[in-house]
Amino acid sequence: MNASVIRRVFSGIAALVVSPAFAADADIERGRASYARQGCYECHGHVGQGGLMTGPRLAPSPLPLSAMALILRAPSGVMPPYSTRILPDEQLADIHAFLASIPAGRPAQSIPLLAPGPARVSPPQ
Repeated sequence: MNASVIRRVFSGIAALVVSPAFAADADIERGRASYARQGCYECHGHVGQGGLMTGPRLAPSPLPLSAMALILRAPSGVMPPYSTRILPDEQLADIHAFLASIPAGRPAQSIPLLAPGPARVSPPQ
């Protein structure tokens, strides 16, 4: 199968996973609380930034809600599965809304210590 066919199949399956009604009622503050309560921050960081050895970045641009649901319900790798009994669709939609609300960080070039250029080291005194 080519990539286009795989994407269409995946999108069709993903659309069946989470009802759009849940996404419409999603709440950012409830999502922030659920993200903490479920322990998502332990691997993905407090603001979804991810970590080199723990888990991928989730914010500021999370996967579509339906794709996120597929991964959470049947993950690959070391992440545990989150069934609807553990994480109902409503809470998942709230977590997604929280992750989508996180603004992007500043570009490295705008941070003086991270900007490219000559080394900025003061000589010892």
